[in-house]
Amino acid sequence: MLKKFTLRTSTRDEMLEITDIVQSFITEQHLKEGVVVVYCPHTTAGITINENADPDVKRDMIRRFDEVYPWHHQLDRHAEGNTAAHMKASTVGASQHVIVTNGQLLLGTWQGVYFCEFDGPRQRTFYIKELRD
Repeated sequence: MLKKFTLRTSTRDEMLEITDIVQSFITEQHLKEGVVVVYCPHTTAGITINENADPDVKRDMIRRFDEVYPWHHQLDRHAEGNTAAHMKASTVGASQHVIVTNGQLLLGTWQGVYFCEFDGPRQRTFYIKELRD
């Protein structure tokens, strides 16, 4: 089963936790054992797994991405002016695979699944695909 989801981001750079959405999909599909793939079809957004306990981690990650990939760089030539967003999305990646066991995402104690926006605010989509054992 493949399912499309939509969300609205509110700032240029944002990490929205979607762990509950992914878990709800697993529950709806009665998936007990297998893998889910969470995929982002955008070139300026991505999917990552990282800490979900301390919100400073998200803020620090966004700040550090901005340090590594500044929004304005004198040598960037991309006409849309969002080269930094493309670089950030490539660094994060377009998808994550997560093991499902006993009907639950197999995540570490402090882990969550995030949709990472790097060129917002926008309406975005992502997909979840189940792979059964």
